[in-house]
Amino acid sequence: MRTTNKKNLRFWITACSILLVVIAGLTSCTTGSDNDKPGPFSFLKDHPEIDHVLDSLVDGEHIPFVYARIEGADGSLIYEHTKVNKALYPELELSGDSWFRVWSMSKIVTISMAMDLVEEGKLALSDPVAKYIPEFSDMKVAETEKGTPITDLKWENRAEACPIRIVPAETVMTVEDLIHHKAGFFYPWTGMECLDSIWQQFDLNAAQNAQELINRLKEMPLVQHPGNAYFYGLNTTVLGLVLERATGTGLRELVKERITEPMNIQGLQYSQSADVLLLPRTRGGEALENIHAGNQHEIFGANLPGYDPEIPMYLGGEGMLATTDAYADFMRMLMHSGTLNGYRYLDEATIEEMSAPHTQLDNPWGNNGYNLWVTSDTLESLEIGEAGLWVSGGYEGTYSWIDHERQIVGLVMTQMFNMQAAPSEVFRGAVYRTLWKNEK
Repeated sequence: MRTTNKKNLRFWITACSILLVVIAGLTSCTTGSDNDKPGPFSFLKDHPEIDHVLDSLVDGEHIPFVYARIEGADGSLIYEHTKVNKALYPELELSGDSWFRVWSMSKIVTISMAMDLVEEGKLALSDPVAKYIPEFSDMKVAETEKGTPITDLKWENRAEACPIRIVPAETVMTVEDLIHHKAGFFYPWTGMECLDSIWQQFDLNAAQNAQELINRLKEMPLVQHPGNAYFYGLNTTVLGLVLERATGTGLRELVKERITEPMNIQGLQYSQSADVLLLPRTRGGEALENIHAGNQHEIFGANLPGYDPEIPMYLGGEGMLATTDAYADFMRMLMHSGTLNGYRYLDEATIEEMSAPHTQLDNPWGNNGYNLWVTSDTLESLEIGEAGLWVSGGYEGTYSWIDHERQIVGLVMTQMFNMQAAPSEVFRGAVYRTLWKNEK
């Protein structure tokens, strides 16, 4: 395990990394003939079939716009394509520097910072959450009126959960439970009105700071006794609150201090600074609809997460903003076993642990590491990918994957709720069918 010596070296490592980048840039100016040689995936550039499937998603009004990108191990651009529904958004232009709300793609970023603290000895996976958030020392749990754990109910029987009764938590919630979605926090789409209405009642997204969010969460019941089962929810945001308490630093600054500045990543942050223009939100269904202020459809509760830089409340599981270029950098760090731009962020053993199977082990589509999904060969049987891809995706249709065998990172991005077609599967499928054809 590394010590805080790593922290003391951050400045010098970053300075040296920048110097190396400058030297490499100067050197590349004298070797232009080598850089002009076609790369191993040059056949993907401006590929008409891949372009067509993306265009079809927009032309068919399945999504309002799309930006797709594939990068090589060194960050070189292999493929790029954009398409916008100009009837809906006539002025909109997209690029690798356009800012997206990446929602659950925030989770792996927050988890990576937790593991950085674990490596430094400032946090342990076995630590009780109440060590950092004592307000959670007396949590309550919802169960059926008959005393059946809600997580034991099959999805088709979820209506049987109501009415619920509230009982004291019988187990200790740990940091590891938060990482694996076993802590008991949930999202407002359980399909159980008696639970979803509680989420709406406390209106978590209206909290103005971390303390206010904690005060609301401590009054809400958990969906299970901590540690008992996987149940996807607000767990990673609570992990972010733990990181803030453990360090005395807000997530916004932690991302800068531990990720973007030492690895020279431009375009990954919490809150909307003055130079960040966010893309419009769109709702799908029978027709595409621009979502205006007010969230009349009550997506993600009564309020959508805000990004106001004056409100110091950061959702570690849902609240990041990123450019496609920047998120590709972060994914390349994972692909390179914890290093990027000459800086080691995480140990190789940590990356191996984060990508190892931990939950959803019987899922035919793959399994879950530390909220890093690893695909199965089901994708190949459907001709939409391969086994062993590392995947991260978000609520509004943002998606990325790592292909270790080919050393490439792929991303496809939009901003839309209630999608009728998955851009990730359409794009990834077109890419892999093209790869297989050219690798024969």
